[in-house]
Amino acid sequence: MSKVIKTELPLNSLLTDRINKSDFIDCYSVQSNLSTRQAAEIITNFPGWARFLVKIRNAVVSKFGLSSDGPEASDKVGFFPVESENDHELIAGFNDKHLNFRVSVISQDGRVFLSTWVHPHNIGGKIYLKTILPFHVLIVRNALARVQRLNFSNSV
Repeated sequence: MSKVIKTELPLNSLLTDRINKSDFIDCYSVQSNLSTRQAAEIITNFPGWARFLVKIRNAVVSKFGLSSDGPEASDKVGFFPVESENDHELIAGFNDKHLNFRVSVISQDGRVFLSTWVHPHNIGGKIYLKTILPFHVLIVRNALARVQRLNFSNSV
């Protein structure tokens, strides 16, 4: 079983057209043959410790008028509205006062890629991003490890 690796955003990602110089973008991947939708559902089904961190985040940001559950949408993965989905990529996320963000889940060549793009609007968005970044990396790595474990257990 391979491990979660930090990698480049696949060039065929729809996120590539959004990236500006000052934006944050990261990408991690893991060996898996799950579909983008299957992987996205696993990724956004946070474990208890991550849900606890999100609760703390929501309590803090609500004082600043920021969104805690994302906007209403007919199609969501977790609390992220699905913006687009095709055979190889699902993009979800939304715009808020302090930043725009999207997550991309790509399934190709026996790997699942999870990318996060953030475009801060102001100093508040930049501070927010710096504050959550260590937690973001933990959550992403855990999510992809769960994708791989579930893929492996389904193929045995």
